[in-house]
Amino acid sequence: MQTPPQAPTVLRHDWSRAEVRALFDLSFPELLHRAASVHRENFDPAEVQVSTLLSVKTGGCPEDCSYCPQAARYHTGVDATKLMSTEAVLEKAKQAKAAGASRFCMGAAWRSPKDRDIPKVAAMIREVKALGLETCATLGMLSGDQAKSLKAAGLDYYNHNLDTAPDFYNEIIHTREFQDRLDTLEHVRDVGMKTCCGGIVGMGESRGQRAGLLQTLANLPAHPDSVPINRLVQVEGTPLAGTAELDPFEFVRTIAVARLLMPKSMVRLSAGRESMSDELQALCFLAGANSIFYGEKLLTTGNPDTERDMALFARLGLRPMQIVETAGTVHASIEEDEVPAHTCAA
Repeated sequence: MQTPPQAPTVLRHDWSRAEVRALFDLSFPELLHRAASVHRENFDPAEVQVSTLLSVKTGGCPEDCSYCPQAARYHTGVDATKLMSTEAVLEKAKQAKAAGASRFCMGAAWRSPKDRDIPKVAAMIREVKALGLETCATLGMLSGDQAKSLKAAGLDYYNHNLDTAPDFYNEIIHTREFQDRLDTLEHVRDVGMKTCCGGIVGMGESRGQRAGLLQTLANLPAHPDSVPINRLVQVEGTPLAGTAELDPFEFVRTIAVARLLMPKSMVRLSAGRESMSDELQALCFLAGANSIFYGEKLLTTGNPDTERDMALFARLGLRPMQIVETAGTVHASIEEDEVPAHTCAA
């Protein structure tokens, strides 16, 4: 008997908090079944997009994000550095491509870049793009003109996370408003760049507030192209050091609900992977995660090394998405084809 075709995925931007909370409250087997089914409708479940993240300017950030070791006001052992040279960034990008990455993200610990910084970052973007890699940057808040300049340089993605639900935001950050984040995302969308936007879980928020974060992401005018889900990495010296750790199954639930709400987005396992067991990561892939950061370090926090990742991929029968170029456009594809918020200023 011939299998009937799947109904096309419907993208919604009108989720209520109650609807999202109801998804979180499903039994674990039912939630994973639904998420895995939606994932399979929109992606090859054996393909994982691989990105590499480089801190091109570390530390010294003036903001007070409670999770961030790069905030100048916290004593975390992270020293402020100057912006890297284009040549040094290009060498790191070449290494990332050789190791199998298809996207290269450059992060700078700025509240927002100064206009004089934009030409320097633009030069990095052009050189990395010329290698055949997708380009991504996370530099803090952007003006409309700055977004235009980065787009003109060839930037594919801009990472700017919401971090948490609107009703929990003021518990975590006081130096920038939630609306500031939405404004930067609007500037990025307006110039035609893709958005990379997610948040952090395990900061002491409730399940309802985790639902609120995902509800806000899904109700943006366009779903983020990539949705990084970060699990808090507790760094001594930050206000959130000592926070009760999030239950691993609750983290998997968050991945699954993100997949259901944003079915065509890349859902990325971001910060916190270093402390995740292979079994927990496997559950996340089953729940719809299909992107990871790859390499030994995410800006200022650890990450599983490439050998461990490739060994896990082999055990699970997964493979990296391949880089292709079509009509001058570089992208990763399943057949053709942010940065973690709490390790950077974005």
